[in-house]
Amino acid sequence: MFKTLGILMVALVLESAGLALLSRGLRQIGEPSSYAPMELLRLVGRGATNTNILYGIALEAVFFGLFLLLMSQKDVTVVLPLTSLGFLLTALIAKVFLHEEVTLLRWAGICLIVCGSGLVNWSDQRKKPSPPPQAHASASGRAETPAHGAPN
Repeated sequence: MFKTLGILMVALVLESAGLALLSRGLRQIGEPSSYAPMELLRLVGRGATNTNILYGIALEAVFFGLFLLLMSQKDVTVVLPLTSLGFLLTALIAKVFLHEEVTLLRWAGICLIVCGSGLVNWSDQRKKPSPPPQAHASASGRAETPAHGAPN
């Protein structure tokens, strides 16, 4: 589990930094003045040459690769809730580096999300492997195994 958490923490730091860079880059290129195809192409061109956006995309790609690695090793019901720590990291980075206002109510919501995912992860640690199905003796004395999916 420590290996999983280590990879996850690296991935979440990269994701949070990537999101901050994307946000900064998007603010730099500005909003489109209209949604005409030529204006949107100019906006995409500005985005394709913005270093913050390019670095942000690169960090998000590395995060996604690490996320896929984790999902190949663990259940999605374990990995996905753990990614909620990214909300906390992203809020910290947005407050410190982007100078965004993060209200007490927003911090409380983030804490609720992280605590909820902690409960999901804790429940996974507590579950015990279920014993294999046992054979039932029939009236004829032969052992019968339950049908696939049938209750024991």
